[in-house]
Amino acid sequence: MTRGGGLDREAATSIGKGGIMSKQKTNIFESAKNGLVSTIEGSGDVVSAAVDTVSGTLATALKGAGRIGTEGTQAITDVARGVISGASEIGSDLGGVAKGTVIGVLRGTKEAGAEVMDTIGHTSSSVIKGTAEVGGDLGTAAKGLVQGAIHGAKDMGLSAEAAAAAAAGGALVAAGKVGAKAAEKVRNAVTGTIDGVKVVLREPFEDRD
Repeated sequence: MTRGGGLDREAATSIGKGGIMSKQKTNIFESAKNGLVSTIEGSGDVVSAAVDTVSGTLATALKGAGRIGTEGTQAITDVARGVISGASEIGSDLGGVAKGTVIGVLRGTKEAGAEVMDTIGHTSSSVIKGTAEVGGDLGTAAKGLVQGAIHGAKDMGLSAEAAAAAAAGGALVAAGKVGAKAAEKVRNAVTGTIDGVKVVLREPFEDRD
């Protein structure tokens, strides 16, 4: 506090930044949500709609970023939650949206220097959290996440097995925070072979949220 009773400059700056970040977070969420709904209604292709919405929203949010830092990680969270919310609102296939979200994140962050497997794990975790928030089927979403990770990895010339494991791990950690039944459902959904790739569950992915 200053002698005049007002906020000091540092506190005022901090509050100002907080307000800007909060507004930006809301804008990213709403942009992703509304963009997905609009694209699905226009094309009817759920996976492509998610890919285009997510990659476009992230590319805009991360423009000029040299690497994925805290803000980039938060942007991925907000975009993932936004598209899941939009899909739930119009009764769209959450598995297809989850698949498209992973592919879209990989495309949207490709030039930002992200550690790909960490990005896949974080995206999966965010999608599962968003799915739980809207009361969606966690197993369907988890399988879609692994499918998207496999597809995205192959597009980038990376290991499909490692990508599948990262997606499954991220989904499982998030589900575990929802509850034991949620974790069991996700584990059952991602165990075995998906799209020709055997999914191996490794050490739990640690979400950065």
